[in-house]
Amino acid sequence: MNKKLVGFLIAAVLLLAAPLVAQQFGNAWVRIIDISLLYVLLALGLNIVVGYAGLLDLGFIAFYAIGAYLFGLLASPHLWENFAVIKAMFPDGLHTPLFVVMPLAVLVAGFFGVLLGAPTLRLRGDYLAIVTLGFGEIIRVFLNNLDAPVNVTNGPKGISQIEPVRFLGLDLGKSLDLGFVTLPSVTLYYYFFLGLVVLSVVICYRLERSRIGRAWMAIREDEVAAKAMGINTRNMKLLAFGMGATFGGVAGSMFASFQSFISPESFSLHESIMVVAMVVLGGIGHIPGVILGALLLASLPEVLRYVAGPLQEMTGGRLDAAILRQLLIALAMISIMLLRPRGLWPAPEHGKSAPTPIPTPPPPEGGPAKGPDTRDRRAEPRVGEVRRKTP
Repeated sequence: MNKKLVGFLIAAVLLLAAPLVAQQFGNAWVRIIDISLLYVLLALGLNIVVGYAGLLDLGFIAFYAIGAYLFGLLASPHLWENFAVIKAMFPDGLHTPLFVVMPLAVLVAGFFGVLLGAPTLRLRGDYLAIVTLGFGEIIRVFLNNLDAPVNVTNGPKGISQIEPVRFLGLDLGKSLDLGFVTLPSVTLYYYFFLGLVVLSVVICYRLERSRIGRAWMAIREDEVAAKAMGINTRNMKLLAFGMGATFGGVAGSMFASFQSFISPESFSLHESIMVVAMVVLGGIGHIPGVILGALLLASLPEVLRYVAGPLQEMTGGRLDAAILRQLLIALAMISIMLLRPRGLWPAPEHGKSAPTPIPTPPPPEGGPAKGPDTRDRRAEPRVGEVRRKTP
């Protein structure tokens, strides 16, 4: 049997058994894994923009917020309670099904991704980062203040009572009793998020090896050369922004359903920087590295809660546990980047050593050994030059 197939089967068994083992130590650990899978979706989407196309986007969390608020508005009683028209149209409440909300989240987030990319086509590097950073903050401030004169987002109070995902007749907000084992809600969400991650990995893998992916990488390496080769850099950049934004929209909609509550504070600049750090720390442009970086940085803050507590007690409570936890995260990231500057799992084609020279073949048996070439090349005529023979 193929070794790669055996590896996939072992990985599948471990992924299926992971929540069953984690829930033995409490549902909180399964919840941490669920949030980590959502960050994997975000990191995969940002990897399309940053890793493939080479466009530094610091406002990617805005698409996460757009997807979350779209799901929250369509799957909660907020609009039904604040708008008489919607209440008259849907007397029993606005219960939008998943197969309607998720495609809408994809389309709306993709539209805003193209809307962000259109005015930034001529920007590169730091200037592009500043513009995308401003876009992310504009979306957050917009959501934070859109509660007057018409209450659309409920402002800083956020949207609550968001309905859970209902998929194929299964309510992920309730436990499922299989007879021999009971799967709590967080475990059901784990399997659903895992399916989305697997689908996203397949999409990214196919994109990377397609003509579109090769065009993105050509733009990343040298945009002028890519344009000279006939690549439509404008359309390719817009496609990268739109495609990456769709991943953020899907992750945001699932976050709203999983948390049952969203507010603008969940989509701050800190979250944007963390997603960029996941891509850089894992390995830019390499799918396994991006997944590893997302899992590590998403779970590390929660794991360090159990380290910050004892350290706070050792200092007599003089250090705040939250600040100490952020300090430990920063030290861990700095250490990793010093030891692995290209990321924990960089792409194989990155950082290759120089090609080794081809050794000179040994002389044939019994023939004269070839020594170094001692001819004076300066005395030989150059190409296109005719020299007069001396008598």
